[in-house]
Amino acid sequence: MFSRRALAVALAASLALMGAEAFAPVAPSRTMTRSCQAPLPVSLSTMDDDVATDDEPATVLLEGSDLDGEEASEEDPTPARFLSQQRLAELRETHRRHPTDTGSPEYQVAGMTERISHLTQHLKDHPKDFSTRRGLVALVNKRRRLLNYLYREDEQRYVDIVGALGIRHKVPGAIPSKEDKYGRFPGQKNFKGKSKMKK
Repeated sequence: MFSRRALAVALAASLALMGAEAFAPVAPSRTMTRSCQAPLPVSLSTMDDDVATDDEPATVLLEGSDLDGEEASEEDPTPARFLSQQRLAELRETHRRHPTDTGSPEYQVAGMTERISHLTQHLKDHPKDFSTRRGLVALVNKRRRLLNYLYREDEQRYVDIVGALGIRHKVPGAIPSKEDKYGRFPGQKNFKGKSKMKK
């Protein structure tokens, strides 16, 4: 539930607040009395928020690097979603055609490409996330249709955006039809048999 680092920090803070006597074992008593004879030195007022005073020695129980090879200077990494949003904004800014552009094929393809790379990384970490996989396939197909449209409308813009983003895309004309692909081979053989022949 809590990491070792968080527990060590909480233990050190409570030791500094309450002193070492708070962690001493309590002697068992035969009568039902309170185990704490004196109130704890903790207050909720804003005037008593000074934790460390000058007369108390500074004691450190554990360093952050003592716990399972964790480094003390290591901070929480920036979330991947935040980094993806930053890259998305940069890509859209570079590929927009005018300052208020939000609908050109280049703008949409740039945004979809970043979302595709983010979802691909997510699926590497979570291979059983099938709903995300379905959304990724739909996004790839939508980007493919936009690139096909851009190729039909302006081939130079298509070449520029594919080259800038590093997209692997087959242009629609490069995919041969069934007749082009199999036309050079002979047709199906005639079957000789009583069931195939009709009189």
